[in-house]
Amino acid sequence: VQLQASGGGLVQAGGSLRLSCVTSESIASFNIVGWYRQAPGKQREMVATITSEGTTDYADSVQGRFTISKDVAKNTVYLQMSSLQPEDTAVYSCKARRVVSWYLGQGTQVTVSS
Repeated sequence: VQLQASGGGLVQAGGSLRLSCVTSESIASFNIVGWYRQAPGKQREMVATITSEGTTDYADSVQGRFTISKDVAKNTVYLQMSSLQPEDTAVYSCKARRVVSWYLGQGTQVTVSS
């Protein structure tokens, strides 16, 4: 299973970005798919997740600013990020679970300048 993240970049504070994660296998086969981020010197943290039923969950720090969604036909999960702040700077990766197995893709860098 491969997870390919893209869409990162450099943006000013208050700006927006949309990240995409394409899976090599049907996204409908995963129980949950999520976005995680890791800032320099910090542990990886959950940003947002979406289940196969479409239930979403967000970290408190991004609630109301980020939106996770999926397009099953395109095997893609999106993370729409708005009102970005410098503290959102991190490498963003997508992660998926099928039954008891987890799969982690490579990340995409998001840098927010003040």
